[in-house]
Amino acid sequence: MSDREPDGDTSVRDAVERSRSGAPAVGGVIRDRFETDEVFQRIIAAADEEVTTKGRELFFSALAGGFAITLTFLIYSSMTAKTDGAPVLSALLYPIGFIYIILGGYQLYTENTLPPVALAIERLASLPAMLRQWSIVLAGNVVGGAFGAFVLAYTGVFSPETAVTAVEISQKGLETGFWSLFFKAGFAGLIVAGVVWLDFAARDTVSRFFLVYVAFLMIPLADLFHVVVSATELMYLVFLGEAALRSGLVSFVLPVLLGNTLGGVLLVTVVNYFQTTEKRLESARFEGSERRLSVRESAFGGLVGRSYVPLLDTGSRDGVAEEDAYRVVVPIANPRTETHLVELACTLAEQRREANVHVVHLVETSDELVQRYGPGQIDQITGESKALLRDVEATADAYDVRYSSSTVVSHRSFAEIFDEARSMRADLVVLGWDDRRPWAKDKPQRSFDELKSEPPCEFLVFKDRGLDMSRVLIPTAGGPDSDLSADVATALESSVGAEVSLLHVVDSPADREAGTAFLRSWAERRGLGDAELLVDDSGDVEGAIERAAADKSLVLIGATERGLLSRLVTDSLHLNVINELDCSVAIAERPAGRSLLRRVFGRR
Repeated sequence: MSDREPDGDTSVRDAVERSRSGAPAVGGVIRDRFETDEVFQRIIAAADEEVTTKGRELFFSALAGGFAITLTFLIYSSMTAKTDGAPVLSALLYPIGFIYIILGGYQLYTENTLPPVALAIERLASLPAMLRQWSIVLAGNVVGGAFGAFVLAYTGVFSPETAVTAVEISQKGLETGFWSLFFKAGFAGLIVAGVVWLDFAARDTVSRFFLVYVAFLMIPLADLFHVVVSATELMYLVFLGEAALRSGLVSFVLPVLLGNTLGGVLLVTVVNYFQTTEKRLESARFEGSERRLSVRESAFGGLVGRSYVPLLDTGSRDGVAEEDAYRVVVPIANPRTETHLVELACTLAEQRREANVHVVHLVETSDELVQRYGPGQIDQITGESKALLRDVEATADAYDVRYSSSTVVSHRSFAEIFDEARSMRADLVVLGWDDRRPWAKDKPQRSFDELKSEPPCEFLVFKDRGLDMSRVLIPTAGGPDSDLSADVATALESSVGAEVSLLHVVDSPADREAGTAFLRSWAERRGLGDAELLVDDSGDVEGAIERAAADKSLVLIGATERGLLSRLVTDSLHLNVINELDCSVAIAERPAGRSLLRRVFGRR
């Protein structure tokens, strides 16, 4: 009789032993004990969820955590007063606020030191993303603690004796020197960061309770300082008129903040991180992470970074195409209705010597559903997506281009477009845009952050009113985006025999001759010498486009405004004519090394 478990039992056991995030749920070597790599994987999985949490949710969780610290200040002052300052007895219930916070899942600044740092070290989230999380949590903790201090100061919760003791406890920090506070807080930071590491190694609530209790009992017994408790004590004195806010923040709270932060980060980098092996990221979100941030992205990336890895990404990054191949990425939401985007992409790619068109089926889900998906749902989505993509593949087969496809399931539909463009090393993204597509509605801060930086490649954003490439109009005033429009028009002229018209708008009839000379020169330099030249001297750009487009089937716009893509996404595109034209419109944007000011506001 075989000792091996049946395959079904093995798969069930594997599912039980791994959480929804892909992090280990039991130890790989000893079932009730995690190795350091496994603890790190659990921390990474939790940190990934936190770093992509909306600011509002982080703040209010931190607000609750800060108010919970009031319980520590309340009970420590009360016990000190009732035991005549006996050091051990007065400290017995000091950890109560921290127990509420950690077991209750609230946000605490020092507890958040380790997980975001782990993401930043692994380049899975940017340093700005880490600092954003720290700032929001610290602000929420301080505001919550200040509210608790206000209640204690003005509502008579403290007895007269306890109120006097609370003032004495709070003043002790103000009377301690800057560097003494810093080093005492440094040891407290080590303790708290250690609690986080051990908390992820614990498997039950009882163990976590005793861990938190014993660890935080060390803070009052060793005369150490915690920044949120210190801020609460300072605000208590401020409300009573016993201390000045500004001097208290500089001489008391600031050194404690610096010490807590440095102590926690040192424990992460020197002790915990470097004792792990290269296997520390083997498990995360089903298939693991294949996409770390670049060094530049890690240092200067968007304030919320990007998710550790989407819930599902079936694309392969190996051998996407030859090094010199032209890569076109086409994100689609509905394969049944968006084959025209693939036709447009293939038409453009076919004019290149070597080209690869990669279709990405982006399936949008919510933050909440991401947590509920299991392997069964993932397999079902993959199967349905493959079936839907068959029609798309049939469309691509009619063209002389290399075709590939993948399915991505994510709650960050717009940000994933940028991630896919980077990971596929795309030269061009052909993107459909209307109110029905999920990325047209996905406009949180993270989407705007993506647009502050230079786009990873060229973008052609297509507003569909029927794909007819026979009569093309290009309004132009020069610039790199106009150059991209010209390249697209040249490809359409060569592949489908498109008739191309060029439009240039000048301010008055006196400028007409100069405008005609500019337009003729611009057309010849870009291989469009046979194009129809239209010069409008009304000075009205939108009116001129609308008049010239009356008998056209496609308008390529990329010249009349800078930063068209960012303006489109943020609903600040001033060219209303784009929505008023009867024909399709393609908005072209080419990376041009624009500054942050120009990327955000579209200025020259």
